[in-house]
Amino acid sequence: MEIIIVLGGGSAGCMTAYTLKKLFPEKEIIMLQSKSIATIGVGESTLGQINQWLSLVGIEDKDFMKECNASYKLSIRFQDFYKKGDGGFHFPFGRPDKSNTIADFNDWYFKKIMYPKTPVSDFADTYYPTMALVNQNKMFDSEKEKINLGRYNFKQDTGYHFDATLFAQFLQKKFKEIKGTIIEDDVVDIKTNEEGIDYLHTSKNGKLKADLFIDCTGFKSLLLGKTLKEPFISYEDILPNNSAWATRIQYKDKKKELVPYTNCTAIENGWVWNVPLWSRMGTGYAYSDKYISDADALTQFKKYLKRDDLDFKQLKMKIGIHKRLFVKNVCAIGLAAGFIEPLEGNGLLSVHEFLIKLVRVLSRGSVSNFTKEQFNLSCTNSFRYFAEFVAIHYALSVRTDTPYWKAIQKREYNLKSLYKTTGSMFQDLVFWKFSNFSYAPDEGASCICTGMNWGATDEFALKYGLPLNDLKEMYPIWQSSINNLEKRKRRWNDATKHCLSLYDFLDKNIYHETNK
Repeated sequence: MEIIIVLGGGSAGCMTAYTLKKLFPEKEIIMLQSKSIATIGVGESTLGQINQWLSLVGIEDKDFMKECNASYKLSIRFQDFYKKGDGGFHFPFGRPDKSNTIADFNDWYFKKIMYPKTPVSDFADTYYPTMALVNQNKMFDSEKEKINLGRYNFKQDTGYHFDATLFAQFLQKKFKEIKGTIIEDDVVDIKTNEEGIDYLHTSKNGKLKADLFIDCTGFKSLLLGKTLKEPFISYEDILPNNSAWATRIQYKDKKKELVPYTNCTAIENGWVWNVPLWSRMGTGYAYSDKYISDADALTQFKKYLKRDDLDFKQLKMKIGIHKRLFVKNVCAIGLAAGFIEPLEGNGLLSVHEFLIKLVRVLSRGSVSNFTKEQFNLSCTNSFRYFAEFVAIHYALSVRTDTPYWKAIQKREYNLKSLYKTTGSMFQDLVFWKFSNFSYAPDEGASCICTGMNWGATDEFALKYGLPLNDLKEMYPIWQSSINNLEKRKRRWNDATKHCLSLYDFLDKNIYHETNK
């Protein structure tokens, strides 16, 4: 496969084209984009895994942040998903620290049993060192500053908030620097043959042929879905939202409002995100048009923001994934392959996760049907697993204040059928909750489930499982462990007190505004 055409110039197309040219410099990689087709441009929040992709392609954070209005992200906060006025909780990045515990995460559940008024937000504070930074709105580079913050690793535990459109433009420049080819043209016709796509007929450049076509055309899925007619598997059975309104807001108090986390607040018919970039905030309302009209959703969003003087952009989302992603000589990446919904900042996650799988397939030189099937199975399994992870944010809610939330309470998930599949988050929750009485140590589900009052251990499980007449017999043992957890939490908080604020850290290391 010496010639590869990447169709689409958004974030997915630019990430794909740059990755392939960077890792396969001997191949001719062509990115074909049309100025007449607007990109989505609202994927402004990432997860920490994007650092693995950045490392793979040799991009440092300082290379792109200033050009993309970027800031660092350490966590995702959820408000009112469990119930209105629930106080909120965090899902921080990084690995949890379970050192000096007697039963891993269960030590905190012991604390909750002994002290029922302990807020669920304390779970993340107890196990994730990054929360000391989040709670104080601080930041530091663990490779440059000798501050003892447990397992915190600046390179691995930070994600980003950035302008997705500017990020794509940055990657286009990088792509040109390594002699990638960019063609700006419109596809007017697509011819197929038994191998898949024969050629793309463009208005200015005529016929464009390639050994492999990468579909990065967004929800249109022009090659995989529209041309090859690959079936689409909807996830509307587990995920409720299919629409969104998005806008941008200027800071009133930047030093206070620029925080190292994405904030997600559940409201009447979905949830509102707030993504703080360096010079402004991105915000949006993800909702279901089955329960509210687009116009009423916009009114609801404006009421929530207490603003009606902003420019709003609407997005209709296609939730689910195509049955196969690599079909004949076409492979889809990004929205053209599938989409879960904006919750958990997963929009770019599937891009770089699918890309590394594709790179490993292409590295063999020749691609057989077997390797395509392996690629498809891996991608669809991991995609489904993350979709179920997103779904538990809704499934564990107890809200019934609107028809939208009442319908979520009554939704049927057909869990029994999942035991026929491999890699089910729902299935894992059954084991962790009802059999193992402990969540997997590195799964984000531990934070989400605990924040939604679905702890793996509770007093009833312990009374049933332990031959004790009274749980208070265990209190002396538990108290010792709880004391250790509290000491560690205080140590983390003390260690970060003198760190720079996020604003000052970015100003010093990236933007240098106050030094001008």
